[in-house]
Amino acid sequence: MRVIDIVPGTSVDGPGLRTSIYFAGCHHACPGCHNPQSWPMDAGKEMTVGEIAAIVSEHGFDVTFTGGDPIYQGDELVELARAIHSQGKTIWCYTGFLFDQLFSIPSAVALLPYLEVVVDGPFVEALRDISLQFRGSSNQRLVDVGKSTHNQVVEWGKDFTELFF
Repeated sequence: MRVIDIVPGTSVDGPGLRTSIYFAGCHHACPGCHNPQSWPMDAGKEMTVGEIAAIVSEHGFDVTFTGGDPIYQGDELVELARAIHSQGKTIWCYTGFLFDQLFSIPSAVALLPYLEVVVDGPFVEALRDISLQFRGSSNQRLVDVGKSTHNQVVEWGKDFTELFF
């Protein structure tokens, strides 16, 4: 797998402290993207599923897949999600694809059972809103994967403050 960085203990990519894994490769090329260095498919370094899973285990936090767009990592991402899920961790995944588009990508369909939340949609600079929870533009959604279907999206609804107060 091509990985740009692994950041343990971050609080910006989902609730609580998380280990964020920044994957290489993105064809969405959203204007205003905060991470354009992740766009090349050959960026970062090659890591095995076992190496990444060991880092996740070492730090003990829930996990966020981000990038780039992790969906481009295909079947290996499913294998990694399975390994992380078996550690009892929840997984969030950021993608520029819309949730319903994921159902036309076989590896994404295989990935969904391991995900708690998908943050979907491209970043749209004209819709940038820094007051939003865990996303950059108002078109992006926090999709509660367990409650959603191909035809009906249910947004994740936890108030971030309830996690701390």
